[in-house]
Amino acid sequence: MGKLVRCVSREGTLTVMAVDSTDIVSQAKRIHNTLPVTSAALGRLLTAACLMGSALKGDKDSITLRLNGGGPAGSVVAVSDSKGNVRGYIANPNVKLPLNQLGKLDVSGAVGKNGTLTVMKDLGLKEPYVCSNPIISGEIAEDITSYFAVSEQIPTVCALGVLVDVDLSIKAAGGLIIQLLPFASEETISTVEKCIKNLPSVTTMLSDGLTPVEICRRALSLFELDLLDESEPKYKCNCSRRRVEDALISTGRQELESMAKDEKTEVSCHFCNKKFIFTSTQIKELLNKS
Repeated sequence: MGKLVRCVSREGTLTVMAVDSTDIVSQAKRIHNTLPVTSAALGRLLTAACLMGSALKGDKDSITLRLNGGGPAGSVVAVSDSKGNVRGYIANPNVKLPLNQLGKLDVSGAVGKNGTLTVMKDLGLKEPYVCSNPIISGEIAEDITSYFAVSEQIPTVCALGVLVDVDLSIKAAGGLIIQLLPFASEETISTVEKCIKNLPSVTTMLSDGLTPVEICRRALSLFELDLLDESEPKYKCNCSRRRVEDALISTGRQELESMAKDEKTEVSCHFCNKKFIFTSTQIKELLNKS
């Protein structure tokens, strides 16, 4: 189970949130059997969704992040509810790439740069909010920062990290988002820049034993911070047989008639790999409901 905290500066000029998503990313790795670079890509996007989802107001609100950069990993998707519980998948979890020029996992090479980051917020309105921005680097944190700057006009610092151990397990994963509020002064901006200039990576801080609230205070050491709330988000899929039935019905009568010819139809959930089996008779029953 993860640990997420949200804080605000005492003078009310900025907010900061941090999450230890090691358990979340470990669960995603077990479900999708990802290799190091795809563990990092999916883990970073799940961590970003977790942080962004926790800022939603309504209990039934959700946010979906989709990266489609044309890289060998294919589409990467992460969905979060307003409690920061997440689920996600990566189209091709079996990508192998050499380390990049910095000697780190080449997430950008796996994701690709020729495409978009799409953010969809379901806020219970008639239509969801959907926004697509060009991918900036494919490293994900920079792309999240760009989304906030361009689409929400919120100056943002975003750091995301996944550290894969020698046995391919997830040694540490987490994220940090700092956002300036509208009335932040130039002095506040300058102080934030000074704070983060030599800030270690999130995974380094987690490996050193820092908690999310300690990471927030370390990242903004020149500010007095007040804790707003804390939670324990986890990897959580909401699939069910009823949802799968509704999805099958939505494919249309022609598709259902084709499925009904087979003795059995197996449907797997993208997010948790749970399998649902439908007999020919059960498919015909769905036909009657379509």
